[in-house]
Amino acid sequence: MHQLLQTQPPSFGRCWLVSILAALCALSISSAPARSLASPLEGRWDLTIDVAGKPVASWLEVGHSGTRTLVGRFLGLSGSARPVAEVHIKDNTFHFAIPPQWEKGEGDLSVQGTLANDQLSGTVTTPDGKTYPWTGVRAPILRRTTPPVWGKPTKLTEGNSLKGWHGSMPTHQWTMQDGILKSEKSGANLITDEKFNDFKLHVEFRIPKGSNSGVYLRGRYEVQVADGLGLEPAVDQLGAVYGFLSPSEMVAKPAGEWQSFDIVLIGRMITLDVNGKRVITNQEIPGVTGRALDSREAEPGPIYVQGDHGPVEYRNIIITPAK
Repeated sequence: MHQLLQTQPPSFGRCWLVSILAALCALSISSAPARSLASPLEGRWDLTIDVAGKPVASWLEVGHSGTRTLVGRFLGLSGSARPVAEVHIKDNTFHFAIPPQWEKGEGDLSVQGTLANDQLSGTVTTPDGKTYPWTGVRAPILRRTTPPVWGKPTKLTEGNSLKGWHGSMPTHQWTMQDGILKSEKSGANLITDEKFNDFKLHVEFRIPKGSNSGVYLRGRYEVQVADGLGLEPAVDQLGAVYGFLSPSEMVAKPAGEWQSFDIVLIGRMITLDVNGKRVITNQEIPGVTGRALDSREAEPGPIYVQGDHGPVEYRNIIITPAK
């Protein structure tokens, strides 16, 4: 036996070991669960809900959990985007249900839809039993390939005139005096006539204790204005992109004091300073937030300030658009 072993080529032991390892590797690969193909429903979708002839912005995101379960997030007629535990799909039809958030009624909010030609259509039934049709298209990526070249800063709050602004309703409660925009009570929102793509934005605001407002970027993404002193940072508190991005820390001043936002929006990427402190650094905004003017994310949009959640004042709103 010793003699037989001596006659084998010097590399026999190494070859034998390599063969065993290769076999074990092949076995481990073949026994691993196969990854299923991604569903064509996966991705982000800009939706429009038809409420008695009035278009309302909505949004859906679908992704996978493991190899066979679809999950997601959905923004309905109000509130913020919320998680979807499972999206049930068969062939090209799908449905899901989520608990109510701000809606009236005792039932779930349920969504049914169909995917055809890379577009969506369907119905949403609210917790109070009302059903509305909707349509959807894939949301744009909005990824910029070159850095912006900034134009000239423009001040949007000057003098005693609301020139360059209009209300969300024919009559509204907003006034401008000595460069200060004021809403003394809940009412309409105020919207710029001009639309913007990428920009830098400086905003100063003041709210009384317990009040609430927001600054909408391109009319679609709300940066939350709230009485946040002493609270933990959250997706519905001061400095949040409502329902999506939480600030890294709460840097609120006491109610009744002037505070500030400095915002840079490039594509979907936002950087935000609150009261001179960086709280969001180049993070992606996934989609439109509640009360967006529309869901046409590829288009420029206005700045609008929220006036339907209590008294608020704004001043020194200065925008520097990208050329």
